[in-house]
Amino acid sequence: MTIHEFGGEGGEAILLIHPSLVKWDYFERVIPLLEGEYRLIVPALPGYDFDEDSDFTSVEQIAGELNAWVTRSGIGALYAAYGCSMGGSVALMTALGQSVPVRHCVMAGGITPYRLPWIATRFIALKDYLLMMLGRAGGVGLLEKAFAADEYSKEDLAYVAEVLKHASRKTLWRTFDSCNNYRVPDPPPRIGTRLHYWYAAGEEKERREDIRFMREVFPGTEFTRIPDLGHAGLALLKPELFADMIRQLPD
Repeated sequence: MTIHEFGGEGGEAILLIHPSLVKWDYFERVIPLLEGEYRLIVPALPGYDFDEDSDFTSVEQIAGELNAWVTRSGIGALYAAYGCSMGGSVALMTALGQSVPVRHCVMAGGITPYRLPWIATRFIALKDYLLMMLGRAGGVGLLEKAFAADEYSKEDLAYVAEVLKHASRKTLWRTFDSCNNYRVPDPPPRIGTRLHYWYAAGEEKERREDIRFMREVFPGTEFTRIPDLGHAGLALLKPELFADMIRQLPD
């Protein structure tokens, strides 16, 4: 897992964890807005790392590796661990297993474990996997139909098509299987982290069970609904709003 860093070491540190089906440069539009104020840590997650040959492992293993890296780097605390979609799952587990204090954990459309019978979760993972395999075979034309309701440009969708071609079948399967089934400790550990769940108005229905999970398992979670946006669109489509929301996380 390649770790990219931006900004001065004197600033508070923020961990930015990308969603599936993109590379670490998913954050390229927000990095210039924040690197003058913060130390930005942007991992290229296994399976989506174009600098090394790897496969996605699991939400838990990647979170553990990130905690180990933060400890080795001598970072005394994280201002925030931010993750979008799949990255939100990793951010949550990173905060729960923190090796250093994490002031804020932000899950943006983050995926929480399904509370369904094991066989049902396998059918859901298989459906998602097959859709991604179709997207890989169909290229930009099929992705344009799949994302027609969002404001993604043809260049954005060509980028996703490139990542799909790079990702192995093992990576795609493990991504969905692990995000659906990673294990949050029961009961969750007591931490001093403030948990935030951001979700777009355009994904409210799809994120309903995730929101319910966070309310029930982590009742102190703070929720923010972002209008006029679809899933995983904040950093790509509204980078200035993203930067402002990060800056304005409450003390």
